[in-house]
Amino acid sequence: MREQREKYHNNGLLLGFMKLLILCLVIIIPAFILFVTCRLDTVIVEGSNHYTDEELQDKVITKKTDWNTILLYLRYKYGKVESIPFVEDIDVELVNKNTVKIHVYEKVVTGCIEFMGGYMYFDKDGIVVESSNEKLDEVPFITGLSFDRIILYEKLDVQKKSMFHIILNITQLIKKFGLKINTIQFNPNLEVTLYSGDIKILLGKRDTYDEQIAELKNVLPKAKGRKIILDMTDFNEKQDEIIAKPLE
Repeated sequence: MREQREKYHNNGLLLGFMKLLILCLVIIIPAFILFVTCRLDTVIVEGSNHYTDEELQDKVITKKTDWNTILLYLRYKYGKVESIPFVEDIDVELVNKNTVKIHVYEKVVTGCIEFMGGYMYFDKDGIVVESSNEKLDEVPFITGLSFDRIILYEKLDVQKKSMFHIILNITQLIKKFGLKINTIQFNPNLEVTLYSGDIKILLGKRDTYDEQIAELKNVLPKAKGRKIILDMTDFNEKQDEIIAKPLE
């Protein structure tokens, strides 16, 4: 009986050893080889306009383990990652064992306002999509309006509901025609003035500004580099000339 128990015990040890050996051969050793050989050497960035490739890489690769292509891929595929300002989503694609491709999906921003010392950015529907201490030069900055409240991921709440439509009309047209407009200013009478560098553009007060802003696509390149005021208050599509005078 004793010999039989020792035999069963030895067989159990042998079986356990064989299982461990198989585990090492099937999982542990390949995983170790992948970890050692899959060092991240090349990062390809697509879709990033707000950040340079280097800046985006620094924001995505934040841990020591991220320098392994497999672990970086798995973290962005299944793990929890920190949000990046002005970025809606990020996909990490494995190109090969040493290369990944980062696909960036940026938030669509059409304008911004200043609120409580920071800047609130909104999209084409007036939804506040980002809050930042950074003011982006390429996004039109709106001044002269007061807001009852501003809540992230909710619509702008302006003091006059009709102003919401006007703000979106102007910002969408600026984006549509690719105009370099730095500031959209409203005076107390809600008349609109645009600023493009040293060029001041008077648009007056209207329900929509389609005709005027469409014409700016042709006018601004000709006025580039000058310090002038363009008076388009009474402009219509049949008008051939625009009043211009030096900016004092």
